[in-house]
Amino acid sequence: MHTTQQNNPLHGLTLQAIIEQLVAKLGWPKMAEAVPIKCFSQDPSLKSSLKFLRSTPWAREQVEKLYLSEIAKQPQAKTTTQRHVEADKPVADKLSVRPASASKEQGADFVWPDLGKKS
Repeated sequence: MHTTQQNNPLHGLTLQAIIEQLVAKLGWPKMAEAVPIKCFSQDPSLKSSLKFLRSTPWAREQVEKLYLSEIAKQPQAKTTTQRHVEADKPVADKLSVRPASASKEQGADFVWPDLGKKS
């Protein structure tokens, strides 16, 4: 079963690719400031970082957040729904409330069914 993850910006990216792109853009010192872990600050290497991040979920999550904020910046999605605000109309018009006389005239033919009787 194959599912696509259209809304997941990390889909299809390996942890190695994420780290390589972060190192290319930020460098190890800035990565160590953003995510304070020893594998970024003391003798950093791709191999040690991969080993640590694969076994430490909280650190991997922080690195993924750093990647999303620094590299995979996406523009804000436009809202597809629009609200129409009509401040100059009275509340009754906004709620489609009809005067009592109009509702009696238009609903004169309506009869509530009797739920107590069985057909």
